[in-house]
Amino acid sequence: MSMIANCLIRATRADDAEAIADIYNHYISNSIVTFEEQPVSIKDINSRILEATSGNLPHLVVEADKRVVGYAYASKWKGRCSYRYSVEVTVYLAPDAGGRGYGSKLYEMLFAELRERSYHVALAGISLPNDASIALHERFGMEKVAHMKEVGFKFGNWVDVGYWQVLLQ
Repeated sequence: MSMIANCLIRATRADDAEAIADIYNHYISNSIVTFEEQPVSIKDINSRILEATSGNLPHLVVEADKRVVGYAYASKWKGRCSYRYSVEVTVYLAPDAGGRGYGSKLYEMLFAELRERSYHVALAGISLPNDASIALHERFGMEKVAHMKEVGFKFGNWVDVGYWQVLLQ
């Protein structure tokens, strides 16, 4: 648990699932940052939290004024055993919570926990264009390592995806 700049960053709990679903469903309905197209349920979110935490992966939320305003987590990069030290990182903020440093605070703690757990590589997939997300990831030393053209199709448009990577150890 961490108190930083009038916010609390802590491990995600089951009772955070509703707030997380609200945040994530906003992006499903209104953006290309996720390629999901149907809203997710609280049950779906709880399953995802359990999948992360039962696999020794951090899943964090940030609270401001006792309200969950964002979350970040790591997931397995690939299922094959040799990828076991590589993770994909993700961060989402409530629509009214951007630009306040919450994403950076979440990533500071997430990356610290990944290092403590001896993960070696963190990767992030970013739907393009997304200057704010690119800036956040590059602030944490991530470098662009791939650009895949038109691999997603959402809202009637083809979407490129870039991948950023950082060595943690």
